[in-house]
Formats: sequence, C-alpha cells, structure tokens
Amino acid sequence: MAKNYEQLSKDIVKYVGGTENVISLFHCATRLRFKVKNTGAVDKENLSQLSGVIKVLESGGQIQVVIGNHVADVCEAVFQNTGLKREAEAGTEESGGKQNLLNTFMDTISGIFAPMLGAMSGAGMLKALLILLTTLNVLKPEMGTYRILQAAGDGVFTFLPIILAVTAAKKFKANTYVAMGVAAALVYPDLTAAFSAGESLTFLKIPVVLVSYTSSVIPIIISVYLLSKLEKALNKAMPEMVRGFLVPLVSLMVVVPLTYLVIGPVADTAGKLLASGYTGLVGLNPVIAGGILGLIWPAAVMFGVHWGFVPIVMNNIATYGRDTLFVITGPNNMAQAGATLGVFLKSRNKEVKEIAGPSALSAVLAGITEPAIYGVTLRFKKPFFIGAVFSGIAGAIVAAAGTGAPTLLGTSLLSLPGYIGTGFVGFLIACAIAYFGSAIVTYLFGYSDDMLPKKKEGTSSAAQERASAAAQTEAKDEVLQAPANGKAILLSEVKDEAFAGGVLGQGAAIVPDDGEICAPCDGIVNVMYPTGHAIGIRSHAGAEILIHIGMDTVSLKGEGFDVRVKEGQSVKAGELLVRADLEKIKKAGFDITTPMVVTNMDDYLEIKQEKTGVVRRGENFVACIGK
Repeated sequence: MAKNYEQLSKDIVKYVGGTENVISLFHCATRLRFKVKNTGAVDKENLSQLSGVIKVLESGGQIQVVIGNHVADVCEAVFQNTGLKREAEAGTEESGGKQNLLNTFMDTISGIFAPMLGAMSGAGMLKALLILLTTLNVLKPEMGTYRILQAAGDGVFTFLPIILAVTAAKKFKANTYVAMGVAAALVYPDLTAAFSAGESLTFLKIPVVLVSYTSSVIPIIISVYLLSKLEKALNKAMPEMVRGFLVPLVSLMVVVPLTYLVIGPVADTAGKLLASGYTGLVGLNPVIAGGILGLIWPAAVMFGVHWGFVPIVMNNIATYGRDTLFVITGPNNMAQAGATLGVFLKSRNKEVKEIAGPSALSAVLAGITEPAIYGVTLRFKKPFFIGAVFSGIAGAIVAAAGTGAPTLLGTSLLSLPGYIGTGFVGFLIACAIAYFGSAIVTYLFGYSDDMLPKKKEGTSSAAQERASAAAQTEAKDEVLQAPANGKAILLSEVKDEAFAGGVLGQGAAIVPDDGEICAPCDGIVNVMYPTGHAIGIRSHAGAEILIHIGMDTVSLKGEGFDVRVKEGQSVKAGELLVRADLEKIKKAGFDITTPMVVTNMDDYLEIKQEKTGVVRRGENFVACIGK
C-alpha cells in the first residue's frame, strides 16, 4: 500500500464495536460497509473524528464509513491488522434484531452489487473507450484488436449472471460453485442459440418459455436465493457421508429446470413491466420526470439508496439495449464536482482547499462523488443544494434529449464517449450546465470561509490546527478578558491531559463562581456546539479562542446549558454567550473547570496568563503577543 493505514484500520474496527461486533465487511468505490450485530455498540462520534474518515452513515442496515479514493487500501489494512475475517461466518440471526423491509432490501442489493462494482466500472469504461476509438476510425469492428478488447469489455455484461451468482451466493450463504453452475446453465450456448432461433422446448413435456439470460439480473438472484434455502433443507435431511455430491446434484437438478420453467419467465415479465413503467413515466413528461429524478439523486447517493436502482438499469440494458435512468442522473456527478470546485476557488482556508481540490477532480474525472458530497458540499450545505438544483436542471435536459447508454457508466469526463449516439449533444450541454452553473453559483452565493464546520470534542491537535487555519486576519497583539467570575488557575492544573499539556492551545482556566460565560473580546462566534458546552470565537485581532465549560460535559447533551448566541454571530467583549447551571453540572459528577485557550498559538510569539486567584469578568486575563 502506498500509505500505512495500520492505526486507522485498528481504530475503525475499535469504534464499530470490535471484531466481535462485525458480521461482515466489504467496500465499494468509497465506503467501508460494515454489517454489525449491535448498532448501539458503534461509537459513531469517535469514528467520524478519525483522520482519514470523511463521514459515517447508518443506512441500508449497514454502518457505512466513507473513506474516499483510498478505501481499498484501508479495507485491506483492516483485514491485515485487526484479525477480522474476510468472510464472516456469523449467521444473519446474529445481527441484533430484525431489519425493516427497506433496510433488508438495500442491504441485499448493495451486498450483491457493490463487490462487483470495480469490474462493471472498468468494463463500462473500456466499452466507452472503444466507442470513441471507432468514432475516430482508430479501430474498426472487424479488427482483431477491437474484437479482443470488445470481449474484455462486453464479457462482464454478457456473462453477468455468473458474476452475480458469486456475489449472491456469498450474500445468501449458498454454495458459490453450485450457484455459478446454475448461472452457467442460464447462459449455456445451446439454449442461448435456441432462444435466438425461436425454438420450442419442453421439460418433462412441460412447455419452456425461453428468454434471454445474458446480461440479466433478477432471475439469477432469485435462483440463488432459492438455492440457498434448498441447500439448507437438503443438508439437514441427507446423511453427512453423501452430502458432498448429492446436495449439489439435487440442487442443480431442481434449481436449473425451475429457473427455466418458472423463475426466469416470471422475472423476465416483471423486469419488462418495471422497464416499461419507467420508460412510460419518462415518456409521459420527460422534462418533469428527468428534473425530479436529477433533483433527488444527490440525496439518494448520500443515503446509499441509489443501489436500489441498479437492477432497473441492468434490466433496461438487457431489455432495450440501452439505459436512460443512470444517464439522466449522470450530470449530478458534474454538478457536485462543479459545486466543490466553486468552494475550492472561493476558499482561502488551507484545509478546505486540501479536501475540495482532490474531491472536485475525483468527481469530474472518475465520477466518484462521495468525497465531494461528504467532505465539501454537504459539509457547507448550500453547495450541496446548489448542486442538486443544477442536477435537476440537467436531468430535465437529458431526459428531453433522450440520451441513453448501452452499458453501465459512471458519468465523468473520461466516460463521455460512452454516450455517443442519440441525444449526445444534449447530454454534453446538460453536463456543462451542471458543472459550470454549480461552480459559478457556489462561488458567488454558496460559500464563504465564515461557514465553518462544527468541531467535535476530542479532536486531535492536528484538527485544532486546521480549525485555526480558518482565520483570515493576521494575528495582532491583544489582551483577552476573563470570560467568567471565579478562581483563575494555570492551564497545567486542569484535570485533562489535552488542556493541561497545551495540546489544544495555550491560555488559562477558571473555576467559575456562577454560570454566566461571556465573550472575552470583540469577534465572531465561529463554532457554537449544539450541546452548549464549548464555544469558539475568532477575535477581530486574529485570535482563535476556545472556551470549554467543564470537563467531559459534552456527555450532558445540552442539559444545563442555555445558549444565548449562534454560530456566525458578532459579539462584543462581555456579551453573554452561555448561561450554565453549575449546580446541575456538579450533581451530574462533572468538573466545572473552564479552560480558555488560543488554538492558533503558532501565530504568536507568546501567550501568557495575566492573572491567577480571584478574577472577575472583564478583567485582563490572557495576553497574546503577535509576531
């Protein structure tokens, strides 16, 4: 691996409840997807604070840890460094309770399709490249080079049932090789040729309705599910000494004919109805349908429910030879990339630029939007909604143009050739509007460096240093006032290693006599924790100040804290910030010592405490000497 993720992998498993809480783990393009026994044992707060973790979600019955482009390396590190098995053997009954129907469906779909995403994406991109090369007359369909590369790209989709058999068998806990045998029977050349020739076949004098199973999705998934149940029953009924050959024998003899006779025709009919229902909806009013689908797609990606549309997309390709659903939603990638680019261009904050730049590039070049969404646009909210609006506008244009794609493609600059054909110009226009429109509107109206994210308790010194980087003013000499009445003590006397050691910044602390915590200077409230236990202020002179009311008081979840200001509000020295119920805090067993530290201490030559002992609000308390 290019980077050592040993500690990160250990911390991730620790905060998801340890290896004993993990039923299974796999990854998709950007996320580690944990299925756990007890979601209550997952420490989402600390998990989301890990350096290298963009976001933590609970969706589709999974704990999804968004990593970004390095997810494969992190996943491999988890298996190497934590003792977690690659194939967890725990049964679904250990999952800690029943899931609702939607979560079960999403968990099943993502579990089947996510592991094969790399192969499908690679094959789709190869097919797009071949379209470009033939359009430019670099290659011709009759050339051997073209035919071999076409086999590499199209083979994945032609024999998709075999790949799905593997992932479905793992999901349903069926015999993988028997499942592959069922899938191979569905794409067997003789029966495929019989379908193409329109032959009439019977099985034990029962008429067989032949359908095309190449590139199909639904029949094999249902067949493997049936296989898993049949194998379970046969293993219970048969003597152990004959299970090794009789169970596979009976399974193949039952499941393959049953698929040809019942499952395949029914699933094929259902798939066609699903496909025709979607195309009918788009045909009824393509502009409205495309606009709504494009508008809601960012939220679908955010919650991971976009997996539920994959069977429809694959069925569209198998039924019509092209798909329009993912094509309509494709410009969303460009919209989120553009919004992220707008943030990158507007921000002067080093941390924001370090995240936004690579995320914008990843989204526009590779079509991977999760880092852009979770790391940037959703973080600041306005860029996310701006991107969603332009995604809706672009979706309406694409639907009106009737653009389609012959394969599963993630929209990016590199995959644009895959859309050459009907509506291609309209698709390019839609992508351009989504990208540049989102970038321009975000730059002008959707972002400013005052939109700072809320910081969580327990962040590392590196996170605190990144927070201090938000200051746009050069630090100047300044004397900060005492924020409360009480007894002033040295920071080293605080019973917390992070504060006492100066890891979070330099300053002083007060054991308050009353609960009125006031502003130590004129400035702007740049962080206001919802729990009210901590406040961040940026002074007009450039100091980044953190006031932390009590130790570990975040655990009170806001109880005993009456917040009087909001994030982004300008305050004057002495203005009331929070009224804390000190007696309630003490009765709950928490230390009320209140540190006040300057987090951007590297911007100063010296930060020194002006007074110890009895101190009153408004008195000189901490001096900041600028460089």
